[in-house]
Amino acid sequence: MELFKSDRRAPLAWRMQPENLDEFVGQTHILGPGKPLREAIERDSIVSLILYGPPGTGKTALARIIAGKTGAFFISLNAVTSGIADIKAALKNAGKRDRTILFIDEIHRFNKLQQDALLPDVESGSVTLIGASTHNPFFSIIPALSSRSMIFQFFPLSGDDIKLLLERALHDRERGIGGYGIRAEPDALDFIAAVSEGDARKALNTLEMGVFIIKSRNLPCYDVALAKEVLQKKSLYYSEDERYDTISAFIKSMRGGDPDAVLYWLAKMIEAGEDPLYIARRIIICASEDVGNADPRALQVAVAAMHAVESIGMPEGRIPLSQAAIYTAMAPKSNASYTGIENALSSVRQEKLTPVPAHLKSAGYKGASRLGAGIGYKYPHDYKGQSINQQYMTEDKTFFFPSEEGYEKIFKKRLCERRSR
Repeated sequence: MELFKSDRRAPLAWRMQPENLDEFVGQTHILGPGKPLREAIERDSIVSLILYGPPGTGKTALARIIAGKTGAFFISLNAVTSGIADIKAALKNAGKRDRTILFIDEIHRFNKLQQDALLPDVESGSVTLIGASTHNPFFSIIPALSSRSMIFQFFPLSGDDIKLLLERALHDRERGIGGYGIRAEPDALDFIAAVSEGDARKALNTLEMGVFIIKSRNLPCYDVALAKEVLQKKSLYYSEDERYDTISAFIKSMRGGDPDAVLYWLAKMIEAGEDPLYIARRIIICASEDVGNADPRALQVAVAAMHAVESIGMPEGRIPLSQAAIYTAMAPKSNASYTGIENALSSVRQEKLTPVPAHLKSAGYKGASRLGAGIGYKYPHDYKGQSINQQYMTEDKTFFFPSEEGYEKIFKKRLCERRSR
């Protein structure tokens, strides 16, 4: 088949793309025997699809398999290089056929106007859309388009899946590097599989680069040392979706008091190049929302860490970030300050506003006493214990419910005494 003819000039990852579903590795949750998507492809009866997941997990490869198997007219576009004119031309060609499949790679790069241009033909069924995206379609695809498509999530390949692909490439003489007689140590394949983060393209590119070095240096085999030399530094998949998932895990780990998880997610964000001040602001929010007055020092430590990062920058800034995150994770927890202000805001927004009691009104202007402002106010410092019972709201309302944690245990005792009086 012309579509799958091997071009030795093409990268190994391109040449080794599966030619059929039996060669496809991974994603068994949607492509395993008996799964609806597999059966729809085999029957050539697919509906509009959006495939999303990390790079190198088989989204484009699956589209090529569908292209080779379907009897429909198949059109392929890449959203990086295509515009409205390309979309209109593709849809015009589709109108001349009984059945057309339009594949759009990186579909999340289309703006709203470009996605809107697809909608009438997708809705009418004159075009069956297959969109591939590394971004969550519920964020990156307009609702009208995503609601008319079946959405399938692709996951990173397992280490065993990656090793299978590497071994297949090593032995395949037609599309792979089997004709070179390269021997790879099992540990080297294990290493490549581990650091590729489930990305088949990355793993095969690493294998291919090492083969070039072996040939140029006349090395005996592909070993771990060579694999490390090729990779230099591990790259992290850190899309917009992954970013928000990671910061969510970081915050929830601080809230849950797990310092090891906190350090892991913090390290991932630092290594991925996250803005350290963004991280610092998340720690400040957690220190106030989730620790609060159970340990007021958590907020002080968090704010100090942000100022430290601003002053010293990275990579040293990772140290105060780590210190603040660990302190926040290990501090006693209370969200009473957060729930307190939420309760008060709810009252202000939804209930009738109560007036300021006359004795609490400002008396700092001429004629205030004639209006009764400030008359009868009792200055707490004039009384024993720096406290005196007096009315501070026209109506008694309770918004703050301190916990038994840390300093709030003291607050709770004082409040109980005050409220009992």
